[in-house]
Amino acid sequence: MNIEDKVALVTGGASGLGEATTRRYVALGAKVAILDMNDERGNALAEELGDAAIYINCNVAEEAGVKAAIAAVIDAFDQIHIGNNYAGIGPAAKTVSKGEAMPLSHFTNIIEVNLVGTFNVLRLVAEQMAKQQPIDDDGQRGVIINTASIAAYEGQIGQAAYSASKGGVVGMTLPIARDLSSLGIRVNTIVPGLIHTPLFEQLKHANRAAYDSLAASPLFPQRLGAADEIAHLSQYIVENDYTNGECIRMDAGIRMQPR
Repeated sequence: MNIEDKVALVTGGASGLGEATTRRYVALGAKVAILDMNDERGNALAEELGDAAIYINCNVAEEAGVKAAIAAVIDAFDQIHIGNNYAGIGPAAKTVSKGEAMPLSHFTNIIEVNLVGTFNVLRLVAEQMAKQQPIDDDGQRGVIINTASIAAYEGQIGQAAYSASKGGVVGMTLPIARDLSSLGIRVNTIVPGLIHTPLFEQLKHANRAAYDSLAASPLFPQRLGAADEIAHLSQYIVENDYTNGECIRMDAGIRMQPR
């Protein structure tokens, strides 16, 4: 799929991986709907990008909110060809710590945002794509790109909830690609390693030794990944029509240790 003149919906689009992807898509000639809950960053980014972008405050785990957001995108841009799911949370907590079990609310909240939220947006974006006319001779209507994490495979201490949520995203990728194949909708998942997001920038200032240790963990290159490198992978997935049902690790060969 040629990105130029297409319409993309990007959750978590106001910062980090989502912002990098939003900027890349706009540079390639797309229109982008930025879905996020950070009004300050979202409005500023949309204003900077001009007519190529709109910002919509949206909680991905709420059905009514996502439906309203999709309606707003259609009102602004008529169609949706690309759906990128980046929105997520990941606070750490051990299963049992200091004699106390992890609060169930901690586990369910992460599952609700990362897994249920991803599926919620995905299913409603796919519903809209299914109404649209194919854009090529293959009958393609759209492409959906989810975001997991290497924690889906090598979750560290304190990541039970986060790993479960991202493992769920990995696990549902192929079944959903199969579900949507007859509609001409491709589904893939990016599985990032250690990417330099604002969270890592905070760690760099708070604990430089820990930051340097993490940056040296990948096989090669021994550094944190750049958000635009993930955005570039999103571009590849959109543009390569034969990429479907895949979970693609982008981690410089890292295999995470227990802590």
